[in-house]
This record gives sequence, C-alpha cells and structure tokens, in this order.
Amino acid sequence: MRHIDLNADLGEGSPHDAELLTLVSSANIACGFHAGDAETMLASVREAIRNNVAVGAHPSFPDRENFGRTAMVLPPDIIYGQTLYQVGALAALTHSQGARLHHVKPHGMLYNQAARDPLLADAIAKAVYALDPALILVGLAGSELIRAAEYYGLSTRQEVFADRGYQADGTLVPRTQVGAMIDDEEQALAQSLLMIESGKVQAITGEQINVTAQTLCLHGDGKHALSFARRLRQEFESRNIQVTA
Repeated sequence: MRHIDLNADLGEGSPHDAELLTLVSSANIACGFHAGDAETMLASVREAIRNNVAVGAHPSFPDRENFGRTAMVLPPDIIYGQTLYQVGALAALTHSQGARLHHVKPHGMLYNQAARDPLLADAIAKAVYALDPALILVGLAGSELIRAAEYYGLSTRQEVFADRGYQADGTLVPRTQVGAMIDDEEQALAQSLLMIESGKVQAITGEQINVTAQTLCLHGDGKHALSFARRLRQEFESRNIQVTA
C-alpha cells in the first residue's frame, strides 16, 4: 500500500477550512504575517485536533498586503527571529489545547526563495531546530530547504503540488508566469497520481522530471478546493493509496 500525506494551507480566510479538515491529514496554519491572527490560529488548531489532523505552522515574510507573495531580501538573523516568532506562537497555542506542533511549512515567497537560497533555507531550518528538533520541516521536493533541514538533523517531508506547474529544474513556475497554476481538475488529478505513483512530473517544457512525493499540497483557497479534495480522496481509495500524516 502506498502512503501520502495530504496537506492544506488553512487559517487564511477560506470558508472551506472546516470541511477540508475532514479530508486532509495535515494542516499548515497561517501564523499572522501573511494571514490570520491569534483568534483564527486558535480556532484552526482546535478544529484540526477535533479531526485528528496534524497541526503545522505556516510562517511567512511580513507581507499581509500581498499575502506573502512579495520577494524580499532580509538578513538571515531577521528570518531566524521571524520564523521563531511565528512558529513559537502557534506551538504555544497548540500546547494550550493539549497537543503538540507536528511540522513547519513556510508560505508563499518565503517558501519559494528558500527552495533556491541556501542562506535563507539555513536560517529557517536553524530556527525550527532551535524551537524543537522533533519538528518536521516541509519543503519543495529536492530543494535547498530540504538539504538545510537534513544538515540540522531534522525530519523532512518533500512536498509536491497538485495544482502548480513545474519548471525543468524541479522548481515551481512563478505565479507571474503562464503555466503557474493548473485550473483543470483532470490535469491536476493526473499530475498528482503521476507524482505519487511514479515519482515523476511533467515540466511545462514537456519533459518528465523526477520528484519525491511525500506530501501533496492542496491549496485551500482555491475556488474548487473542496470538490477537488473529495475527488482526490476517492481516487486514492480506489488505488489503495492511504492518506496519513
């Protein structure tokens, strides 16, 4: 039996969060820098625990105006402190509910830049390790963030995306470019199954590249996120793919 962790970014204002939490195995909860606040963080933690979903922190660049999607160049010490600040807050809220934080997945541009930038990746991994070496660090499959996590001895989850286009080097197509998002549900489903079952994905340039698919991201803010999540679960069940964190 194959296994896949199905994760969703939550606490970002989507009306579907509660229903998505009945379908995913891991939740990445916004920590306030790009979306969310103490109230939404606590509510998301409680709902995740109620559904036996692994609770994760979703830290970002300080960029609420652009939903964390603005490129920034900040000193590693600043990134280190901001990551500790955000993840630590969610860890405290989770602890207050009798549970523990399970993983950390950076958001948006912080995630994308850390996939390529070793210094940025190191600052994030070092902060996660300093807070709790038992935390799992989630990053783009084959990225600098995964390598930095391994350097600090952190457990990792290599992530793939159902609805994002890939470049030939394994990175995601920037959202500003054509092909960044996959809007067709059939195409997104086919891409997900190819990555999970074959460890490959077709780049926008046409060639198939290798990926390690340990966790699959479902964007909770998509218009059809809920119906697509249900479709994924049905397809996984029919193919004997177990969803688990």
